[in-house]
Formats: sequence, C-alpha cells, structure tokens
Amino acid sequence: MSADRSHVDCGAGSRIDPSADVGYAAHVEGSESPPPTRIGDGARIRAGTIVYAGVEIGDGFATGHDALVREETTVGDDVLVGTKTVVDGATEIGDHVSLQTGVYVPRETEIGSNVFVGPGAVLTNDPYPIRADDGLRGPTIAEGASVGANATVLPGVRIGENAFVAAGAVVCEDVPPDTLAVGAPARERELPDRLAGPNQLA
Repeated sequence: MSADRSHVDCGAGSRIDPSADVGYAAHVEGSESPPPTRIGDGARIRAGTIVYAGVEIGDGFATGHDALVREETTVGDDVLVGTKTVVDGATEIGDHVSLQTGVYVPRETEIGSNVFVGPGAVLTNDPYPIRADDGLRGPTIAEGASVGANATVLPGVRIGENAFVAAGAVVCEDVPPDTLAVGAPARERELPDRLAGPNQLA
C-alpha cells in the first residue's frame, strides 16, 4: 500500500527516483496529519533519499543517493545535498549551497548562501553530550564560507563571511570573516590571496 503524499507539493520539471521517499511523515504526538512538504521547480532527488514532511525547499534542489533531510528544515535555491549526507532537522540553509558526500548537519544549525561544505565534514550541536541539559546550539556558517573535507565544527561556533576552514581542522572558537582556520584545535591564519573573496557557487 503506497503512502499518502497529498501533503507533498513538488514543482515543475522535478525528477524523483522511485525509491526516494519525499514527504516522509514521522509520528508527531497529537498531530492528525503531516505538515506540508514543498519543493520548488527542477528538483533531482536520487535513489534512497528521504525528505521528511515539514520541509520547504526552493528551486534547483539536488541530492546524491541515500541523503536525509529531516523536518523543520528550510532550504533555498540551487542547493546540493550529497550522497549519504544528513541534515538532521530544524536547520536553515541559504541559496547556492553545496553539502558534499557524507556531511553531517545537526539540528539548530544555520548555513548562509554560497557556502561549500566538503566531504565528511561534521557539524555538532551538543556542548555537553549526556552530561547536562544545556540546549542544542548548532554552528552558524556565514555567507560565502568554505569548510574543508573532514573538518569538525563544534557547537555554537560561527564561521564568518568568506572564511575558510582547512581540511581536517577542529574548530572550537569563532572564525572571523575572511580568515583561514587550520589545525586541531584550529588556529587563525591570514587567508591566502587565492582563497580570498566569495565562493563562486552562484
């Protein structure tokens, strides 16, 4: 028996593989019907991907295989969510964003426009795992920033506009705009000329 997709609004020219599940309705206590799922024009959603109910996505959205976008997430135009990438809900993502293969984005995260997040990067949101109920605070990745492959960004950290986090860095403190963060723990360095300026994702 097929699932009810009456709450899903998918725009013109969108292609969704048969094994993808768009509008997946997680059980919400006291809710009789799932919240709407809205996806703009020209989406390409590949096999194994799950997009929950209660997600709003702009035009030109694309996924790799087995990606996950959970509830209460807002996504802008021309966003890529790569293979096996997880957006764990309650997240805001701007326009022209590339989340490469295997990225983890936790709840309560903000990602600006023209942001690149490299393969295997992990963003975190729990300052004191299993030790204190201090609330979840995901990172903020500001407009034009880049996060390199396998980098780790700790809860509540802000990556400034056009900043660059090097591959493998562990970012424990805010990274100012137009700077480079390198190492574990990451240390601020001057941004080389070849990395300066906004991303060219638009």
